[in-house]
Amino acid sequence: MRTVTINPITRLEGHGKIDIFLDDSGEVADAYFQVPELRGFEKFCQGRPVEELPAIVARICGVCPGAHHMASGKAVDAVYGVEIPATARTLRELFYAAHFVHSHVAHFFLLAAPDFIVGPDGPRAERNVLGVLQRVGVELVTQVIAHRRMAQEVQAILAGRATHPSWCVPGGVSKGVTEEQRREVQIRAASCLEFAKQSLEVFNQVVLANPAYVDMILSSPYRVTSHSMGLVDDRNRVAFYEGRIRVVDTTGAEIVKYHPRDYLQHVAEHVEPWSYLKFPYLRAKGWHGLDDGQESGVYQAAPLARLNASDGMATPLAQAEYERYVETLGGKPVHAILAHHWARLVEMVQAAEQMVELAARPELTGAEIRTLPTAVPHEGVGTVEAPRGTLTHHYVTDERGIVTDANLIVGTTNNNAPICIAIKRAAQGAIRRGEPVTDGALNRIEMAFRAFDPCLSCATHTLPGSLPMEVVVHDPDGTVIARGSRR
Repeated sequence: MRTVTINPITRLEGHGKIDIFLDDSGEVADAYFQVPELRGFEKFCQGRPVEELPAIVARICGVCPGAHHMASGKAVDAVYGVEIPATARTLRELFYAAHFVHSHVAHFFLLAAPDFIVGPDGPRAERNVLGVLQRVGVELVTQVIAHRRMAQEVQAILAGRATHPSWCVPGGVSKGVTEEQRREVQIRAASCLEFAKQSLEVFNQVVLANPAYVDMILSSPYRVTSHSMGLVDDRNRVAFYEGRIRVVDTTGAEIVKYHPRDYLQHVAEHVEPWSYLKFPYLRAKGWHGLDDGQESGVYQAAPLARLNASDGMATPLAQAEYERYVETLGGKPVHAILAHHWARLVEMVQAAEQMVELAARPELTGAEIRTLPTAVPHEGVGTVEAPRGTLTHHYVTDERGIVTDANLIVGTTNNNAPICIAIKRAAQGAIRRGEPVTDGALNRIEMAFRAFDPCLSCATHTLPGSLPMEVVVHDPDGTVIARGSRR
């Protein structure tokens, strides 16, 4: 049996590798998506005052600190049983809409776009932002950088800083905004909306206008037929900050819709010895291994899944794009994983539209930004839709508010099983018996995980707080002379 390894995998946040096993005939027998890094934030949280956690967990990742900050802030509100004021909620939602814009801009243009603009089989040295620059020109790349910065600036205006904010407090936020700051936000929000629309035009011209790319998107190597999870509002429209969690099956029929605090009744986590990343699954379906289909417990929870789980978008321009997306891809649910990229841009339009709408609300500059907690702290769950999937923070404290237990199910964690399925399927499509394994073939395999925009720093953690490790010592000839392990 021959092994093909991609290590490290590229254009994602974090570290990972792919091992592909070929049988004696040269066909793909199996493939493994392995995550060797670990960050033990669940353990770090224990013993800390719960009100410190929104600032602590924002350090999990530099790409999605806003998602962890918001989920944690909501969980801390729930621990104290406090309802935040209208101004605080509007401020949080506006911050979070800007966070979605900056994250989706970064992934689509900097991580995913080289596969389409340079080409999946393009020169490896050019499948990056510099290769994109050479092909689309300075003007578009400048707009990409400028609007990612603008979305970050909106977060900084609201929360004091965009990366690793320390703004959410029990019962609200620590600072409000002035009318002058509102005007600064409105200018940036309007520009982000125009850029979101421009981004869809780029997708139309580069991807949808290329029949080969459309065929690739719809091809079986990039198809995972799983259930879909997403946060929805009271009209079953896509929601990012607040709502109920809706799960639909592989045909689009609703399996369940539940309050985020009830997540443990519906989701469990499976563990495999070859990865630090867990495998969530639907309790009602059970764990049946790394397989998709109607009877599988595997589900997705990223942009494509959110659009599958909803009945539409919450804003008018995004809804129009959603309808075109569904029609072009042959109806719902969509199981073509490369369509995550298109769904991501539809979401970016909604987030930008919401930035414009929220920035105009009268209560945005209100003085009442916090309700002081009075209840004895105990337990709380906070959930938002992270750009990479449903994100849940669950804290338990003693009567003094000291954290005794913490559980995090991160956006990428939800997608671990479908990523593994997608990688094996893509490998079977890209590697053929008797043909050399080219760099382009390996990149086509990487495209399967890249569609999910995984964030592995966020997703890896362990409850015991220990790091299993194996150390092998070789002499200069390569002979193993010592071996030790810690479990």
